Parts: sequence; structure tokens; C-alpha cells
Amino acid sequence: AMITKTSDERSCTCSDDCCNLTQAGLPAAASLFRSLGDSSRLQILQHLLLGEHKVAELTDHLGLAQSTVSAHLQCLLGCEMVEARTVGRSSFYRVTANDELRNILSAAERLLGKTGHAVELCPTYGLFKEQTSGSDYFVS
Repeated sequence: AMITKTSDERSCTCSDDCCNLTQAGLPAAASLFRSLGDSSRLQILQHLLLGEHKVAELTDHLGLAQSTVSAHLQCLLGCEMVEARTVGRSSFYRVTANDELRNILSAAERLLGKTGHAVELCPTYGLFKEQTSGSDYFVS
């Protein structure tokens, strides 16, 4: 597909239907990527792709604090990226869209490979930024 930028560089004219996101859909897509923009949430999601788990199991397997796991699961529940199934007093969490999440994570790995992981050096989202300010960013 051939993409040419207009003079204001905010839109493109595609020679075919390569752009599936409409202008109206961009804010939702940005929210989706923000929901994936924390390395702990990504760890949780990757582990849930293996099957459903309780909070205690995620805490043990990932080495994260119970409060951290619970807070991130609440975020992921709110985004409907995970769902909970209650059995007695326990809740079991699982990913709601396994194939789609696997596709996004796989695409992220390919993009990181193509860019040589340059995002790690980015002054806004890179590794140094997370270490100094605790801000969130995407990690493969």
C-alpha cells in the first residue's frame, strides 16, 4: 500500500483499504494500547494465556505482590480483557480474547525486532524513563 501524507501530516491517503482504524476509532485504540502499557499487566496477560488462574497463583508464579496483581486485574476486568469465574470464595481469571491478544503480542515482538528495540532508548517511554520515574511502557 502506498501512503502519502497530506500537507498537515495528520492524515493519509491509502491506495487500498490498508487502514482499518477510522479517526473515530483511534481514541479507543490508544486506550487499548495504554491498557497493555504496563509490564506487570503484560506479565499477567501472558500468564493467563496459559490458562485461568487465581490471584494467589499469579502472585506465586510471577513474583508480584498480591495488591499489584489485584489492581492490574481490576484494570484488565474494566477493559474487558479478562473475565472472572467465581467458584466458592475463589475467583479464577482468564483472557477473554486469546487469539486476538496472542496476535497483538506477536505483532509487538515483530515490530520490536524490526525497530531494533529502539523504544528502549526513547526518552519518553524507554527503560531509563521507567527506572527513574516509574512510568509505564510496553516491554516484550
